[in-house]
Amino acid sequence: MKKLLAVSTSVIALVAMQGGARAASESLDQMSKDAAQWVMPAKDYANTRYSTLKQINARNANKLEPVWSFSTGVLRGHEGAPLVIGDVMYVHTPFPNNVYALDLNDDGKILWKYEPKQDPNVIPVMCCDTVNRGLAFGDGKIFLYQADTTLVALDAKTGKQVWSAVNGDPKKGETGTAAPLVIKDKVFVGNSGGEFGVRGAITAYDTNSGKQVWRAYSTGPDKEMLIDPEKTTSLGKPVGKDSSLKTWEGDQWKIGGGAVWGWFSYDPQLNLIYYGTSNPSTWNPKQRPGDNKWSTSIFARDADTGEAKWVYQMTPHDEWDYDGINENILADQDMSGKSVKTLVHFDRNGFGYTIDRTNGELLVAEKFDPAVNWATKVDMDKSSPNYGRPEQVKKYSTEANGEDANTKGVCPAALGSKDQQPAAWSPDTKLFYVPTNHVCMDYEPFRVAYTPGQPYVGATLSMYPPEGSANMGNFIAWDATKGKIVWSLPEKFSVWSGALATAGDLVFYGTLEGYLKAVDAKTGKELYKYKTPSGIIGNVMTYEHKGKQYVAVLSGIGGWAGIGLAAGLTDPHAGLGAVGGYAALSNYTSLGGTLTVFAVGD
Repeated sequence: MKKLLAVSTSVIALVAMQGGARAASESLDQMSKDAAQWVMPAKDYANTRYSTLKQINARNANKLEPVWSFSTGVLRGHEGAPLVIGDVMYVHTPFPNNVYALDLNDDGKILWKYEPKQDPNVIPVMCCDTVNRGLAFGDGKIFLYQADTTLVALDAKTGKQVWSAVNGDPKKGETGTAAPLVIKDKVFVGNSGGEFGVRGAITAYDTNSGKQVWRAYSTGPDKEMLIDPEKTTSLGKPVGKDSSLKTWEGDQWKIGGGAVWGWFSYDPQLNLIYYGTSNPSTWNPKQRPGDNKWSTSIFARDADTGEAKWVYQMTPHDEWDYDGINENILADQDMSGKSVKTLVHFDRNGFGYTIDRTNGELLVAEKFDPAVNWATKVDMDKSSPNYGRPEQVKKYSTEANGEDANTKGVCPAALGSKDQQPAAWSPDTKLFYVPTNHVCMDYEPFRVAYTPGQPYVGATLSMYPPEGSANMGNFIAWDATKGKIVWSLPEKFSVWSGALATAGDLVFYGTLEGYLKAVDAKTGKELYKYKTPSGIIGNVMTYEHKGKQYVAVLSGIGGWAGIGLAAGLTDPHAGLGAVGGYAALSNYTSLGGTLTVFAVGD
């Protein structure tokens, strides 16, 4: 605890010396470079999920063993990862979103526990389990984004609530599942609820007072999206006036989805925050003609003002629920002999994108799962009117076949070739390590009416492995400069955990059966595995305490892939089609909620 106090004191002193908000951001950025700590959801602002720790390495990984564990007391899907600030670990849970502060100097003794009082009626409004993807830290506070959309600031030392702000209305289908991110004197949150016809938005709150600073919607009028039609660009060209409104029929944009429930990244030099938007509402594409901008898109915004610098839509007029919310990893890479500030994004639609993050220029777009069949490629001809658009295969269009027609064999399934489970990047190997889904679907749209707070889906799905495949997942190493798979490890089920890369030439990930695995970063060779008490959909993290490196992961089956087990569902079409696809999971794991910590044994 003394170390935590010292860290907090130094942060405050630095802020006082250097002038407020900017210094606060710089100090948090510096803290993220301390390999002993894990101060952000994805380790750093760039979302690399890479640690310079190497005490655990490819030579001794086979000597890993569990050294302590902690039960969260909640039996639903455990996504996200703990934070480690000084000598304290902060652990979160799914609904009811409890937070624990554990003393690493005293066998994980509970220093404080925060128990929100939330209306359980929010549970039925949560699309794909009652998950929460983690906490944020900044300005001596722990930030929790609750299921009921309440953003809470807690004193990191005592757990006492400093302030709270309501970000949405569950009665309209809005919920909170994402991890916040602190930048300077602001904390950023999005919203969930694309399956309930919400209108997506990102919102910045003042870290000191909880007052809303700005909000930018994903759809609608330019002013409300904080878009300048002449300055905001898409693929190098101004988006033009009413770029969103022109692509929706009537007022459909008001219930058009584009929720912001994924990951945020930030470039301090460019002062840009990056994030993706979700599917358009409804899932029945016939009911929303047009490109439906700016759903399924990546935004780059000024972190101070929220003004959009550039935006790129991966899947115009999405017909398959291919949300664009997956993480955007910021890495400087050698592109044809030139160092480029790139953003790398593995989209639900099955394409891996490499983008110049300074201006949104599309550099690479290739399939990262060979099963992808809904489109042949992305048009990379800058002179083409279809530049940046996927070239769709009519056979797999869920709209072309008409309402109530069952389009079969679409790959990937609605949960994508990768969902929210974050990839990692290693500056040592220059490779990205990607947990993937290898799943296809049948998709039958039907007409649906909008009612606030009620599901607004309009499609029935079935999910299954691609023809000729026994595996539903792969863990891959990806070269983002070429758009090529370097190696691939098949897994029985989707890999729904976040990856971790380290300077010890290791990559870690978890499986839905519950295995924590360590593999060689260069070759993919499996070096260690251990079966935790429940399936892993959490993100692997690492830290150092008293000179010893540890690896930790939350296990607890659930999330979209594990919703059948988590919620006790048996109808194969339930869980938006996932229950039938992952029915065999019950043969390998059961409910749980445990943090397991590993170290190399003597």
